[in-house]
Amino acid sequence: MIRFENDYTEGAHERILQRLWDTNYEQTPGYGTDEHCEKARAYIRKACDREDIDVHFLVGGTQTNMTVIASILRPYQGAVSATTGHIAVHETGAIEATGHKVLTLPSDDGKIRAEQVRELYDAHWNDATHEHIVQPGLVYISHPTENGTTYTKAELEALSKVCRECGLPLFMDGARLGYGLAAKGNDLSLADIARLCDVFYIGGTKVGALFGEAVVITNDALKKDFRYMIKQRGGLLAKGRLLGIQFETLFENGLYGELSRHAVEMAMMIREAFVQKGFSLRYDSTTNQQFPILPDEVLTELGKTYSFSFWEKIDDNHSAVRFCTSWATKKENVEKLIEDIRAL
Repeated sequence: MIRFENDYTEGAHERILQRLWDTNYEQTPGYGTDEHCEKARAYIRKACDREDIDVHFLVGGTQTNMTVIASILRPYQGAVSATTGHIAVHETGAIEATGHKVLTLPSDDGKIRAEQVRELYDAHWNDATHEHIVQPGLVYISHPTENGTTYTKAELEALSKVCRECGLPLFMDGARLGYGLAAKGNDLSLADIARLCDVFYIGGTKVGALFGEAVVITNDALKKDFRYMIKQRGGLLAKGRLLGIQFETLFENGLYGELSRHAVEMAMMIREAFVQKGFSLRYDSTTNQQFPILPDEVLTELGKTYSFSFWEKIDDNHSAVRFCTSWATKKENVEKLIEDIRAL
């Protein structure tokens, strides 16, 4: 079975595994205070073109979302998200378990717009009974979104502007950030994201690392005592160097971008094959996630050789599915899939 259902089916890039082995017997301080974590932080600050940012390393995406959001919100506040946002649909109520409601906004493509945030904010404060209603406390987005779509610089600037006018911290989930930065037509850089978001994270788990996410806090007001929150939420890894070594390796010589570009290149080959065969796409994704709409008989035929994810039913005879590439996707496997698509 050739697997295309997600971007974390493989382990880690060989450079990371080698670096972990080479440093295996080093003795270092714990909890992310070692020299490898410091080097990784320095590389990330350089990539963001900011020396005033705080960088923290956590193990996984859900843990990161939960920790960041819980650290920002007051007990009576909620997190604004698209209806399709990861915190709203794929985290088993992790945010709600911290005592905070997810306030969802309608979205077909996975993105939320500045005007939606403004309308929600105004509706809350213009309601005479607003003290009886969960107050919007931050805005959560992901780049790329759950649907593989990406924000343009203009969209993010507009969203950032509204969030700052309303006093709502803007938090970007970057579990697949590398693939968003490598997407065709992307005009955002890490420096742009650091300028426009109050906090975001750089995903490693899905982009070449064994595990790990790098949280970047740009807003001074959100920095205080964040390590306390990491510890309380079970995220302060005793062997913190294992995270630092991985991000040090990903960022020291451009490996993060290299791996991200490979995944997107493979995905674009798959996209083109489906389009040339006459199949429609559910979303206009230029990232490593592609969502063809396929007849049931085609799903059955492709399912004999390939694994992919069901996304949603389109009608009685068609479904949208997801083919997802990764940093480690083999070109020969993509070429075989393309041959089988052409033969349908």
